[in-house]
Amino acid sequence: MLRVAEQYAGTDTGRQRRANEDSLLARAPLFVVADGMGGAQAGEVASRLAVESFQSGLADASAPEAALAELTREANARIHELSHSHAEQAGMGTTLTAIYVGERDVSIAHVGDSRAYRFRDGELLRLTDDHSLVDELIRQGRLTPEEAVEHPQRSVITRALGPEGAVEVDTRSYSARDSDVYLLCSDGLTTMVAEDRLADLLGGQETLRDKGEALIAAANEAGGRDNITVVLLRLEELDASAAPFTEETPAVQVQGAAPSPDGSSAASAAPSAEGAAPSAAGPAIGREGAPGEPPPDRPVVPRRPRQPSPNADGSGRRRHRLRRAGALAVVVAILAVIGAGAYVALQSVYFIGTNDRGLVTVFRGVPYRLPGNLALYSSHYVSGVSAATLAPARRRTLLDHSLRSEANAASLVHSLELGQVE
Repeated sequence: MLRVAEQYAGTDTGRQRRANEDSLLARAPLFVVADGMGGAQAGEVASRLAVESFQSGLADASAPEAALAELTREANARIHELSHSHAEQAGMGTTLTAIYVGERDVSIAHVGDSRAYRFRDGELLRLTDDHSLVDELIRQGRLTPEEAVEHPQRSVITRALGPEGAVEVDTRSYSARDSDVYLLCSDGLTTMVAEDRLADLLGGQETLRDKGEALIAAANEAGGRDNITVVLLRLEELDASAAPFTEETPAVQVQGAAPSPDGSSAASAAPSAEGAAPSAAGPAIGREGAPGEPPPDRPVVPRRPRQPSPNADGSGRRRHRLRRAGALAVVVAILAVIGAGAYVALQSVYFIGTNDRGLVTVFRGVPYRLPGNLALYSSHYVSGVSAATLAPARRRTLLDHSLRSEANAASLVHSLELGQVE
């Protein structure tokens, strides 16, 4: 049996776009990349709707191709309906490439020109066909791959989610094995970086985070004409004693979040208004247990001499142990209730900060860490706006870590992406 051993998810606005219309989902064993189109905010809406359709996972993991295709068609119906009911989003659409990791195979659903690749033993294999005009001409032998790179209609796609009420979904399954690396990406990467260069970058780095960041950097260095989204996952053979990834396994949904140092997509770097970790001098949780802080001085009380027990036969000691066990059980139950309540509360509050790449980010939870470097927050949405582009006054007020509702935080960040927040 195979499982996802390591993953990376990252997105970048690029150097020539003002907003990021790509969306992604990285929740093992399901991964999705969508590249929106339609102008204004419509492309971002379309790609977000597509990704949201996959958040609940597969209804039937025993038939992953059919389940992926059904979710893709549901996404198409939602986008198509919205584009016809709201004039400002008329004509919007999105590409979509999704991959599901099964016990021995990976299954793919695909519409548009975002791509999936497999990197195995130093060789890169493309797993999807672009639904684009130039790729169709290449398949017909009327255009060479070299000519396609500079073709004036290279950005014209022939299939997408949204424009039509029904969509044809390509699905395939491939045999997988230990150490395989799979790449999902938007065309902001593949139009900037040739496939032989992709293979070099995937083979030349240690962690998936290093590989992913190298890919995004290469696309920007080549011009960064479009938004760049990269999702990477590495498989390993599951040890009999280890627990496999399942859709019930807690994971982090990412939309452009910077990964943690171990290559996972959980946001472990502390967010801040200036791209640094929150100050340790701010409000703290579990303050007495903070590392480096000595406990308060306590008076020393001399012990009274132990008196002989009146129950020489030990029955009193047994009753005492039973009472202590009962009291301990009550305390454990109370702590469990308090912990459950705190967890639910943390899932309902949000704040705005930046990730370790300096991008304005919506985080779920509260901006603190417990002793042991345990973060009480996770990345919820990463915008395409760099905090460095904001005026200092706006940066201070917007990224002050104030607790907000999800709707309020999302509204502020989306307005920022559209240039409506000065």
